[in-house]
Amino acid sequence: MKMAFTECDDAGILPADHWAAQLELSVDKNLSDSDKESTISLYPSIFKYRTIHGRTYHPETTDAQYWAANDKAQRESMDLNHHCFTLGLGGKLYVAPLEQDTCRTALDIGAGTGIWAIDFAEEFKGAVVVATDITPVSPSYVPPNLTFEIEDCNKEWVFPDDHFDYIHVRWMIGSISDWERLFRRAYSHMRPGGWLETHEASAFVESDDGTVPETSALGQWGKIFAEGGRKVGMTFSVYEDDIQRKGMEAAGFTDIEVKEFKMPIGSWPDDPKMKEQGTFTQAALEQDVEGYILFITNALGWTRKQVLTWIKTLKREMRSKKHHAYYRQRIVIGRKPEA
Repeated sequence: MKMAFTECDDAGILPADHWAAQLELSVDKNLSDSDKESTISLYPSIFKYRTIHGRTYHPETTDAQYWAANDKAQRESMDLNHHCFTLGLGGKLYVAPLEQDTCRTALDIGAGTGIWAIDFAEEFKGAVVVATDITPVSPSYVPPNLTFEIEDCNKEWVFPDDHFDYIHVRWMIGSISDWERLFRRAYSHMRPGGWLETHEASAFVESDDGTVPETSALGQWGKIFAEGGRKVGMTFSVYEDDIQRKGMEAAGFTDIEVKEFKMPIGSWPDDPKMKEQGTFTQAALEQDVEGYILFITNALGWTRKQVLTWIKTLKREMRSKKHHAYYRQRIVIGRKPEA
């Protein structure tokens, strides 16, 4: 059946009702009834969380803002993403040239579930590791050399100057109000000779063979985040604008190195390692697509029904293996010069 043409708006985003019309033209046999609604799972906290269509987000009691949900479904997806990242690094947690006898203090900005900080503290048992986030982190196990603190990295840091041997920043896309200020603060609070490492991804999903057209649900992902970010005042173009390298250079870091790689979405790659990465990336998304997209689409005025319809289309595309989708990631490391 021929699909009716739908015009995009000025931001390149198809209207929310487009996905309902598309689903009516195509039956997805792979989707079960359980895909109709996302499981809502809340966990107790001292904070009063903001709620969007039944999902919880960072509390409205502060001016800090993060676009992903913070409930159980999202935390499980974040842990799957952590596994995807380590697969992309060949099982490593970092790329900076760290040594056990010189890395004595470390800071993890935007700790999320705390899984990276826990793994790092386990590897560097002689280091004092601090992990910060705007949402409380309550893992079942915390190494004795690791502490979690509730801090907003967009505000003044509470740590001493010239203190950390290593600062790790990962996936803060869409949550930093001033990236150059963030890197200046990292520079100030880092010991001479210490390393900053930042991992960020492109919000845009693409392909090398044209199988992810801009009008597909996968192809719309980046456009939705770009326009939604513009409306909430946060940038999702960290990768496209080369903000990591430029900001670190401006802050004074030297010996800057850049590592880039593609993260496949789905099990379509022939290469076994890429297939494994893509399988876990798809699993992470399927675990909680709604938790990633709901805040942003809410800013665009979408209803929850429209969001769930778009999600069904996205899942169908990922499962089909016809869309050879991936997104780009960039890791940048830099060293604070010796005094």
